[in-house]
Amino acid sequence: MEKSEVKKQENFLEVNALESEAIYIFREVAAQFEKPVLLFSGGKDSITLVRLAQKAFWPAKIPFPLMHIDTGHNFPETIAFRDKLVQELGAELIIRNVQDSIDQGKVIEETGKYASRNMLQTTTLLDAIEEFKFDACIGGARRDEEKARAKERIFSVRDDFGQWDEKNQRPELFDLLNGKIELGQNVRVFPISNWTELDVWSYIEKEEIEIPSIYFAHQRNIFVRDGLIWSAEDNVVFRAEDEQVEERTVRFRTVGDMSCTAAVESYADTITKVVSEIRDSKISERGARIDDKRSEAAMEKRKQQGYF
Repeated sequence: MEKSEVKKQENFLEVNALESEAIYIFREVAAQFEKPVLLFSGGKDSITLVRLAQKAFWPAKIPFPLMHIDTGHNFPETIAFRDKLVQELGAELIIRNVQDSIDQGKVIEETGKYASRNMLQTTTLLDAIEEFKFDACIGGARRDEEKARAKERIFSVRDDFGQWDEKNQRPELFDLLNGKIELGQNVRVFPISNWTELDVWSYIEKEEIEIPSIYFAHQRNIFVRDGLIWSAEDNVVFRAEDEQVEERTVRFRTVGDMSCTAAVESYADTITKVVSEIRDSKISERGARIDDKRSEAAMEKRKQQGYF
């Protein structure tokens, strides 16, 4: 067998091992919890979770709803894809809006150059968990994304205030997952915790999973701030008078709130080209998320307060 074929086989086996682990986690969630929900943003990681959930419970439908905490500042391409996918799946979609939390006075909208609604999602999420009495929230966070996420267990317990204590986590030895929780607690579950960005894209390529067009290279009106490329096609992102709009060929490696997610210059217009580009990249996908740059411990502080 030639070296190239051996390498392909190794990659195939690795991805399938990750898939098997994720399917096992999904089935453990269904077995151990009464009311789980899959947190769905329309991004590549949550789309991958949907495919894994389909495989875990096939030929039955996914046995729990999808929930999107909508900031109101999402990319239109992502929302359109979300609605299309849910319709094709015949799945239940719950949407809760950050704007409602703002209108109710529960959170205060940020203003200024780096204003974002991303941090405000926490309150909306915790209210939704309480409203529906969800005891397990399945998310697409991965350990390679950010150092706070690297500390998470696959079953990550939150207290009755929705808070996470990184110093008080359960051991997960021999792939044994303990879903026993006290009254008021809930668990965040991360089936692709051990995957990397490249693993996700390789899986998308292998499974031929459809994803939003925003992940591929396209012409877009942008402006540059602090060395980052921001979308100028909506009025969501604050733009100063001296920040000039221009057109460039870009794509987005991660899809979050428009006000905190920057693009990268790229000509990768197919999944194969995206995989190749990521393989050669020396910068994390979270390098284009301004909310991670607020402080060294920004993500950890948000997770302690109940963030994804």
